[in-house]
Amino acid sequence: MDNTPHAPTRRAERPADAVEDENQTPTADGQEQDEAQAEAEKKPSVFRRHPFIVLLAAIAIVLLAVGAYAYWLIYVHPYETTDDAFVDARSFSVATKVSGYVSDVPVTDNQHVNAGDVILRIDPRDYQISLDQAKSQIDVSNAAIANADAQIAASAASIDQQKAQEASAKAALQFAKDEAARQDQLLKTGAGSQQTQQQATSTLRQNEANLAQAQASVTSAVKNKAAAEAQRASAVADLHQAEAQVETAEQNLKYTTITAAQPGRVVRLSGSKGQYVQAAQAVAMFVPDEIWVTANFKETQLTDMRPGQPVDVTIDAYPDHVLAGKVASVQPGSGTAFSLLPAENATGNYVKVTQRVPVKIVVDKWPSDVSIGPGMSVIPTVTVRPRH
Repeated sequence: MDNTPHAPTRRAERPADAVEDENQTPTADGQEQDEAQAEAEKKPSVFRRHPFIVLLAAIAIVLLAVGAYAYWLIYVHPYETTDDAFVDARSFSVATKVSGYVSDVPVTDNQHVNAGDVILRIDPRDYQISLDQAKSQIDVSNAAIANADAQIAASAASIDQQKAQEASAKAALQFAKDEAARQDQLLKTGAGSQQTQQQATSTLRQNEANLAQAQASVTSAVKNKAAAEAQRASAVADLHQAEAQVETAEQNLKYTTITAAQPGRVVRLSGSKGQYVQAAQAVAMFVPDEIWVTANFKETQLTDMRPGQPVDVTIDAYPDHVLAGKVASVQPGSGTAFSLLPAENATGNYVKVTQRVPVKIVVDKWPSDVSIGPGMSVIPTVTVRPRH
Protein backbone atom coordinates (compact mmCIF):
# COMPACT_ATOMS: atom_id res chain seq x y z
CA MET A 1 0.00 0.00 0.00
CA ASP A 2 1.36 3.24 -1.17
CA ASN A 3 1.60 5.58 1.73
CA THR A 4 2.93 8.45 -0.31
CA PRO A 5 0.80 11.43 0.46
CA HIS A 6 -1.15 12.75 -2.55
CA ALA A 7 -1.98 16.35 -3.09
CA PRO A 8 -5.60 16.94 -2.43
CA THR A 9 -7.69 17.37 -5.57
CA ARG A 10 -8.82 21.04 -5.80
CA ARG A 11 -12.23 21.55 -7.26
CA ALA A 12 -12.72 24.68 -9.41
CA GLU A 13 -15.31 26.55 -7.62
CA ARG A 14 -17.32 29.46 -9.11
CA PRO A 15 -18.09 32.45 -6.99
CA ALA A 16 -21.27 32.22 -5.12
CA ASP A 17 -22.55 35.49 -6.43
CA ALA A 18 -21.96 34.32 -10.05
CA VAL A 19 -23.91 31.20 -9.40
CA GLU A 20 -26.60 33.28 -7.85
CA ASP A 21 -26.71 35.66 -10.79
CA GLU A 22 -26.87 32.80 -13.25
CA ASN A 23 -29.71 31.30 -11.39
CA GLN A 24 -31.58 34.59 -11.22
CA THR A 25 -30.98 35.99 -14.81
CA PRO A 26 -33.89 34.37 -16.64
CA THR A 27 -36.24 35.53 -14.00
CA ALA A 28 -35.00 39.13 -14.19
CA ASP A 29 -35.27 39.30 -18.02
CA GLY A 30 -38.81 38.08 -17.92
CA GLN A 31 -39.69 40.63 -15.33
CA GLU A 32 -38.15 43.45 -17.36
CA GLN A 33 -40.11 42.41 -20.46
CA ASP A 34 -43.29 42.28 -18.48
CA GLU A 35 -42.60 45.69 -17.05
CA ALA A 36 -41.85 47.15 -20.51
CA GLN A 37 -45.03 45.68 -21.90
CA ALA A 38 -46.98 47.02 -19.01
CA GLU A 39 -45.50 50.47 -19.47
CA ALA A 40 -46.26 50.33 -23.24
CA GLU A 41 -49.84 49.44 -22.47
CA LYS A 42 -50.09 52.24 -20.02
CA LYS A 43 -48.41 54.81 -22.48
CA PRO A 44 -51.01 56.69 -24.68
CA SER A 45 -50.80 56.71 -28.53
CA VAL A 46 -49.27 59.57 -30.58
CA PHE A 47 -52.73 60.83 -31.55
CA ARG A 48 -53.69 60.94 -27.86
CA ARG A 49 -50.42 62.52 -26.85
CA HIS A 50 -50.39 65.16 -29.68
CA PRO A 51 -53.89 65.35 -31.08
CA PHE A 52 -53.53 68.99 -32.19
CA ILE A 53 -50.35 68.34 -34.18
CA VAL A 54 -51.83 65.27 -35.88
CA LEU A 55 -54.95 67.24 -36.76
CA LEU A 56 -52.87 70.06 -38.21
CA ALA A 57 -50.84 67.58 -40.25
CA ALA A 58 -54.00 65.97 -41.64
CA ILE A 59 -55.46 69.38 -42.50
CA ALA A 60 -52.19 70.37 -44.20
CA ILE A 61 -52.22 67.20 -46.31
CA VAL A 62 -55.83 67.80 -47.35
CA LEU A 63 -55.14 71.46 -48.15
CA LEU A 64 -52.06 70.47 -50.16
CA ALA A 65 -54.09 67.97 -52.17
CA VAL A 66 -56.86 70.49 -52.72
CA GLY A 67 -54.33 73.15 -53.71
CA ALA A 68 -52.58 70.80 -56.10
CA TYR A 69 -55.91 69.90 -57.69
CA ALA A 70 -56.93 73.56 -57.89
CA TYR A 71 -53.57 74.45 -59.46
CA TRP A 72 -53.98 71.66 -62.02
CA LEU A 73 -57.57 72.67 -62.68
CA ILE A 74 -56.74 76.36 -63.16
CA TYR A 75 -53.20 76.47 -64.55
CA VAL A 76 -52.70 73.10 -66.29
CA HIS A 77 -55.97 71.52 -67.40
CA PRO A 78 -57.37 74.44 -69.49
CA TYR A 79 -54.23 74.86 -71.63
CA GLU A 80 -52.22 73.08 -74.31
CA THR A 81 -48.69 74.26 -75.06
CA THR A 82 -45.68 73.18 -77.11
CA ASP A 83 -42.13 74.31 -77.67
CA ASP A 84 -42.18 72.98 -81.25
CA ALA A 85 -43.39 76.28 -82.72
CA PHE A 86 -41.87 79.04 -84.82
CA VAL A 87 -42.68 82.25 -86.67
CA ASP A 88 -43.74 81.51 -90.24
CA ALA A 89 -44.26 83.61 -93.40
CA ARG A 90 -44.61 83.21 -97.15
CA SER A 91 -41.11 84.42 -97.98
CA PHE A 92 -40.05 84.49 -101.62
CA SER A 93 -37.11 85.47 -103.78
CA VAL A 94 -37.02 88.72 -105.73
CA ALA A 95 -35.82 87.97 -109.28
CA THR A 96 -35.26 90.00 -112.40
CA LYS A 97 -37.54 89.65 -115.44
CA VAL A 98 -35.03 91.09 -117.94
CA SER A 99 -31.26 91.04 -118.20
CA GLY A 100 -28.89 93.98 -118.04
CA TYR A 101 -26.51 95.95 -115.89
CA VAL A 102 -27.71 97.10 -112.47
CA SER A 103 -27.77 100.88 -112.36
CA ASP A 104 -29.05 101.49 -108.82
CA VAL A 105 -29.86 99.63 -105.59
CA PRO A 106 -31.68 102.12 -103.33
CA VAL A 107 -32.26 99.63 -100.45
CA THR A 108 -29.99 97.79 -98.07
CA ASP A 109 -30.11 94.54 -96.13
CA ASN A 110 -33.01 94.02 -93.70
CA GLN A 111 -34.62 97.30 -94.72
CA HIS A 112 -38.39 97.64 -94.44
CA VAL A 113 -40.11 98.81 -97.62
CA ASN A 114 -43.67 99.71 -98.51
CA ALA A 115 -45.63 98.57 -101.54
CA GLY A 116 -44.26 100.32 -104.63
CA ASP A 117 -40.83 101.15 -103.19
CA VAL A 118 -37.92 100.56 -105.58
CA ILE A 119 -35.65 97.65 -104.71
CA LEU A 120 -33.36 97.60 -107.77
CA ARG A 121 -33.01 99.29 -111.16
CA ILE A 122 -31.51 97.93 -114.40
CA ASP A 123 -30.09 100.21 -117.11
CA PRO A 124 -33.18 100.92 -119.28
CA ARG A 125 -31.51 102.36 -122.42
CA ASP A 126 -31.57 99.17 -124.51
CA TYR A 127 -35.24 98.62 -123.69
CA GLN A 128 -36.08 102.25 -124.45
CA ILE A 129 -34.56 101.78 -127.93
CA SER A 130 -36.65 98.65 -128.47
CA LEU A 131 -39.74 100.59 -127.47
CA ASP A 132 -38.96 103.41 -129.93
CA GLN A 133 -38.44 100.88 -132.73
CA ALA A 134 -41.77 99.20 -131.96
CA LYS A 135 -43.55 102.55 -131.99
CA SER A 136 -42.01 103.43 -135.37
CA GLN A 137 -43.28 100.12 -136.73
CA ILE A 138 -46.77 101.19 -135.71
CA ASP A 139 -46.36 104.30 -137.86
CA VAL A 140 -45.25 102.15 -140.80
CA SER A 141 -48.25 99.88 -140.40
CA ASN A 142 -50.61 102.82 -140.19
CA ALA A 143 -49.14 104.23 -143.41
CA ALA A 144 -49.59 100.86 -145.12
CA ILE A 145 -53.21 100.78 -144.01
CA ALA A 146 -53.79 104.28 -145.36
CA ASN A 147 -52.20 103.30 -148.70
CA ALA A 148 -54.38 100.20 -148.89
CA ASP A 149 -57.46 102.27 -148.13
CA ALA A 150 -56.56 104.63 -151.00
CA GLN A 151 -56.10 101.70 -153.38
CA ILE A 152 -59.42 100.26 -152.30
CA ALA A 153 -61.11 103.60 -152.98
CA ALA A 154 -59.41 103.86 -156.39
CA SER A 155 -60.39 100.30 -157.25
CA ALA A 156 -64.00 101.02 -156.30
CA ALA A 157 -64.01 104.07 -158.58
CA SER A 158 -62.44 102.06 -161.36
CA ILE A 159 -65.08 99.38 -160.95
CA ASP A 160 -67.83 102.00 -161.34
CA GLN A 161 -66.13 103.40 -164.44
CA GLN A 162 -65.68 100.01 -166.04
CA LYS A 163 -69.27 99.07 -165.27
CA ALA A 164 -70.40 102.26 -167.01
CA GLN A 165 -68.31 101.39 -170.03
CA GLU A 166 -69.76 97.90 -169.93
CA ALA A 167 -73.27 99.32 -169.99
CA SER A 168 -72.35 101.59 -172.91
CA ALA A 169 -70.84 98.65 -174.76
CA LYS A 170 -73.98 96.61 -174.19
CA ALA A 171 -76.13 99.42 -175.59
CA ALA A 172 -73.86 99.81 -178.63
CA LEU A 173 -73.92 96.07 -179.17
CA GLN A 174 -77.70 95.99 -179.07
CA PHE A 175 -77.90 98.78 -181.63
CA ALA A 176 -75.38 97.00 -183.83
CA LYS A 177 -77.44 93.80 -183.62
CA ASP A 178 -80.59 95.64 -184.65
CA GLU A 179 -78.81 97.44 -187.47
CA ALA A 180 -77.28 94.22 -188.79
CA ALA A 181 -80.68 92.49 -188.72
CA ARG A 182 -82.28 95.41 -190.59
CA GLN A 183 -79.60 95.43 -193.28
CA ASP A 184 -79.98 91.67 -193.67
CA GLN A 185 -83.72 92.11 -194.22
CA LEU A 186 -83.18 94.98 -196.70
CA LEU A 187 -80.62 92.95 -198.59
CA LYS A 188 -83.04 90.05 -198.90
CA THR A 189 -85.79 92.34 -200.27
CA GLY A 190 -83.38 94.09 -202.65
CA ALA A 191 -83.78 97.46 -200.96
CA GLY A 192 -80.31 97.41 -199.39
CA SER A 193 -76.81 96.97 -200.63
CA GLN A 194 -74.29 94.25 -199.88
CA GLN A 195 -71.76 96.80 -198.67
CA THR A 196 -74.09 98.30 -196.13
CA GLN A 197 -74.96 94.85 -194.84
CA GLN A 198 -71.28 93.92 -194.44
CA GLN A 199 -70.54 97.20 -192.69
CA ALA A 200 -73.34 96.60 -190.19
CA THR A 201 -72.02 93.09 -189.52
CA SER A 202 -68.52 94.48 -188.92
CA THR A 203 -69.90 97.08 -186.50
CA LEU A 204 -71.73 94.31 -184.65
CA ARG A 205 -68.57 92.32 -184.19
CA GLN A 206 -66.66 95.41 -182.98
CA ASN A 207 -69.33 96.13 -180.41
CA GLU A 208 -69.24 92.54 -179.21
CA ALA A 209 -65.48 92.88 -178.75
CA ASN A 210 -65.93 96.19 -176.94
CA LEU A 211 -68.44 94.58 -174.56
CA ALA A 212 -66.06 91.71 -173.80
CA GLN A 213 -63.29 94.21 -173.15
CA ALA A 214 -65.52 96.25 -170.85
CA GLN A 215 -66.53 93.14 -168.92
CA ALA A 216 -62.85 92.16 -168.56
CA SER A 217 -62.04 95.63 -167.28
CA VAL A 218 -64.77 95.31 -164.65
CA THR A 219 -63.37 91.95 -163.54
CA SER A 220 -59.87 93.42 -163.36
CA ALA A 221 -61.07 96.36 -161.30
CA VAL A 222 -62.87 94.02 -158.87
CA LYS A 223 -59.71 91.95 -158.49
CA ASN A 224 -57.64 95.06 -157.93
CA LYS A 225 -60.02 96.06 -155.15
CA ALA A 226 -59.77 92.60 -153.60
CA ALA A 227 -55.97 92.83 -153.73
CA ALA A 228 -56.08 96.26 -152.08
CA GLU A 229 -58.33 94.88 -149.35
CA ALA A 230 -55.92 91.98 -148.79
CA GLN A 231 -53.06 94.47 -148.53
CA ARG A 232 -55.05 96.40 -145.98
CA ALA A 233 -55.72 93.25 -143.93
CA SER A 234 -51.99 92.51 -144.00
CA ALA A 235 -51.22 96.05 -142.92
CA VAL A 236 -53.74 95.75 -140.07
CA ALA A 237 -52.10 92.50 -138.95
CA ASP A 238 -48.73 94.23 -139.04
CA LEU A 239 -50.22 97.01 -136.95
CA HIS A 240 -51.47 94.55 -134.31
CA GLN A 241 -48.06 92.91 -134.26
CA ALA A 242 -46.39 96.28 -133.88
CA GLU A 243 -48.77 97.19 -131.07
CA ALA A 244 -47.96 93.90 -129.33
CA GLN A 245 -44.26 94.66 -129.74
CA VAL A 246 -44.82 98.09 -128.25
CA GLU A 247 -46.64 96.54 -125.29
CA THR A 248 -43.83 94.00 -124.83
CA ALA A 249 -41.23 96.74 -125.04
CA GLU A 250 -43.14 98.84 -122.51
CA GLN A 251 -43.39 95.90 -120.12
CA ASN A 252 -39.68 95.14 -120.50
CA LEU A 253 -38.94 98.79 -119.82
CA LYS A 254 -41.08 98.58 -116.65
CA TYR A 255 -39.31 95.38 -115.64
CA THR A 256 -36.03 97.30 -115.45
CA THR A 257 -37.37 98.77 -112.20
CA ILE A 258 -38.04 96.14 -109.53
CA THR A 259 -40.48 97.33 -106.87
CA ALA A 260 -42.02 95.80 -103.75
CA ALA A 261 -45.42 94.28 -104.38
CA GLN A 262 -46.37 94.46 -100.69
CA PRO A 263 -44.95 95.80 -97.43
CA GLY A 264 -42.11 93.77 -95.99
CA ARG A 265 -38.36 93.47 -95.44
CA VAL A 266 -35.59 92.95 -97.95
CA VAL A 267 -33.13 90.30 -96.74
CA ARG A 268 -30.11 88.56 -98.26
CA LEU A 269 -29.66 91.33 -100.84
CA SER A 270 -27.23 90.11 -103.53
CA GLY A 271 -27.74 92.66 -106.34
CA SER A 272 -25.06 95.34 -106.60
CA LYS A 273 -24.57 98.41 -108.77
CA GLY A 274 -22.68 97.61 -111.96
CA GLN A 275 -23.47 93.89 -111.76
CA TYR A 276 -24.79 92.17 -114.90
CA VAL A 277 -27.85 90.13 -114.06
CA GLN A 278 -29.61 87.54 -116.18
CA ALA A 279 -33.35 87.19 -116.57
CA ALA A 280 -34.89 85.22 -113.65
CA GLN A 281 -31.79 85.76 -111.48
CA ALA A 282 -32.56 86.21 -107.77
CA VAL A 283 -31.25 89.46 -106.32
CA ALA A 284 -32.81 89.37 -102.82
CA MET A 285 -35.23 87.59 -100.51
CA PHE A 286 -38.44 89.27 -99.40
CA VAL A 287 -40.24 88.70 -96.09
CA PRO A 288 -43.81 90.13 -96.07
CA ASP A 289 -45.21 91.90 -93.04
CA GLU A 290 -47.90 89.22 -92.81
CA ILE A 291 -46.41 86.62 -90.47
CA TRP A 292 -47.95 84.06 -88.15
CA VAL A 293 -47.03 81.21 -85.82
CA THR A 294 -46.93 77.59 -86.93
CA ALA A 295 -47.16 75.35 -83.86
CA ASN A 296 -46.68 71.59 -84.20
CA PHE A 297 -48.91 70.12 -81.50
CA LYS A 298 -49.13 66.45 -80.72
CA GLU A 299 -52.25 64.88 -82.14
CA THR A 300 -53.31 63.99 -78.58
CA GLN A 301 -53.40 67.73 -77.77
CA LEU A 302 -55.99 68.52 -80.46
CA THR A 303 -58.99 66.95 -78.74
CA ASP A 304 -60.49 70.25 -77.63
CA MET A 305 -58.56 72.65 -79.89
CA ARG A 306 -60.75 74.72 -82.23
CA PRO A 307 -60.26 77.83 -84.44
CA GLY A 308 -60.88 81.07 -82.61
CA GLN A 309 -59.53 79.96 -79.23
CA PRO A 310 -57.27 82.52 -77.48
CA VAL A 311 -53.51 82.00 -77.45
CA ASP A 312 -50.66 83.52 -75.44
CA VAL A 313 -47.38 83.57 -77.38
CA THR A 314 -43.94 83.99 -75.83
CA ILE A 315 -40.96 84.65 -78.10
CA ASP A 316 -37.74 82.93 -77.06
CA ALA A 317 -35.61 85.87 -78.18
CA TYR A 318 -37.79 88.40 -76.36
CA PRO A 319 -39.34 86.65 -73.34
CA ASP A 320 -40.59 89.95 -71.95
CA HIS A 321 -42.98 90.29 -74.90
CA VAL A 322 -46.08 88.15 -74.28
CA LEU A 323 -48.35 88.42 -77.32
CA ALA A 324 -52.04 87.68 -77.64
CA GLY A 325 -53.51 85.81 -80.58
CA LYS A 326 -55.95 83.13 -81.61
CA VAL A 327 -56.05 79.80 -83.40
CA ALA A 328 -56.66 80.40 -87.11
CA SER A 329 -56.81 76.84 -88.42
CA VAL A 330 -55.67 73.27 -87.86
CA GLN A 331 -54.02 71.47 -90.75
CA PRO A 332 -56.08 68.44 -91.89
CA GLY A 333 -53.23 66.00 -91.55
CA SER A 334 -49.86 65.53 -89.91
CA GLY A 335 -46.82 67.48 -90.96
CA THR A 336 -45.05 64.46 -92.42
CA ALA A 337 -48.05 63.60 -94.62
CA PHE A 338 -47.43 66.67 -96.76
CA SER A 339 -43.65 66.44 -96.90
CA LEU A 340 -41.72 65.74 -100.08
CA LEU A 341 -41.09 62.14 -99.03
CA PRO A 342 -43.91 61.12 -96.68
CA ALA A 343 -43.25 58.27 -94.27
CA GLU A 344 -44.44 54.82 -95.31
CA ASN A 345 -44.86 52.46 -92.38
CA ALA A 346 -43.56 49.05 -93.32
CA THR A 347 -45.56 46.01 -92.25
CA GLY A 348 -44.07 43.77 -89.60
CA ASN A 349 -42.01 46.36 -87.75
CA TYR A 350 -44.52 49.18 -87.33
CA VAL A 351 -44.08 51.29 -84.20
CA LYS A 352 -46.84 53.74 -83.39
CA VAL A 353 -45.51 57.25 -82.84
CA THR A 354 -47.56 60.25 -81.77
CA GLN A 355 -47.70 62.53 -84.79
CA ARG A 356 -47.32 66.30 -84.91
CA VAL A 357 -50.03 68.40 -86.56
CA PRO A 358 -49.31 72.02 -87.62
CA VAL A 359 -51.67 74.63 -86.18
CA LYS A 360 -51.75 78.16 -87.60
CA ILE A 361 -51.89 80.91 -84.96
CA VAL A 362 -52.35 84.58 -85.83
CA VAL A 363 -51.09 87.27 -83.47
CA ASP A 364 -53.26 90.33 -82.85
CA LYS A 365 -50.35 92.78 -82.96
CA TRP A 366 -46.65 92.09 -83.40
CA PRO A 367 -44.27 94.36 -81.44
CA SER A 368 -42.68 97.13 -83.48
CA ASP A 369 -39.65 97.75 -81.26
CA VAL A 370 -38.00 94.39 -82.02
CA SER A 371 -37.18 92.50 -85.20
CA ILE A 372 -39.22 89.33 -85.67
CA GLY A 373 -39.00 87.07 -88.69
CA PRO A 374 -39.55 83.53 -89.98
CA GLY A 375 -37.89 80.70 -88.13
CA MET A 376 -37.73 82.33 -84.69
CA SER A 377 -38.80 80.01 -81.88
CA VAL A 378 -41.91 80.76 -79.82
CA ILE A 379 -43.96 79.01 -77.16
CA PRO A 380 -47.72 79.23 -77.70
CA THR A 381 -50.22 78.41 -74.93
CA VAL A 382 -53.75 77.75 -76.20
CA THR A 383 -56.77 77.98 -73.87
CA VAL A 384 -58.71 74.93 -75.07
CA ARG A 385 -61.00 74.44 -72.07
CA PRO A 386 -62.90 76.88 -69.83
CA ARG A 387 -60.90 78.10 -66.88
CA HIS A 388 -62.59 77.23 -63.60
